[in-house]
Amino acid sequence: MSASDGSDALVVLVTAPTPERAAEIARALVEERLAACGNVIPGVRSIYRWEEHVQEDGEALLLLKTTAARLEALRARVLELHPYEVPEVIALRVVAGHAPYLAWVAQATSERGAGPA
Repeated sequence: MSASDGSDALVVLVTAPTPERAAEIARALVEERLAACGNVIPGVRSIYRWEEHVQEDGEALLLLKTTAARLEALRARVLELHPYEVPEVIALRVVAGHAPYLAWVAQATSERGAGPA
């Protein structure tokens, strides 16, 4: 396996109330070229503090792959699409990865809309 510097690639974490809602968000972001890919992980159990009470809810986790150049537009679009008052949008830098995959992420999120990888 080849590895490459992934300094421009990001993984963005977004929780959603249901797998269906997570998939709707992912589909919109991929169609709009703000994310190359979205993985929906159902069955997440979230325990968190909200309005001074500890809450516990079932959620789905959405893992989005994008680039630093597209992050702000992706974040803004998640805020438009998401039903939560304060949705989770956390970006993690990819420090290394498979070079062809990272190139595909960059191509798939390109505003120019180049052809398939």
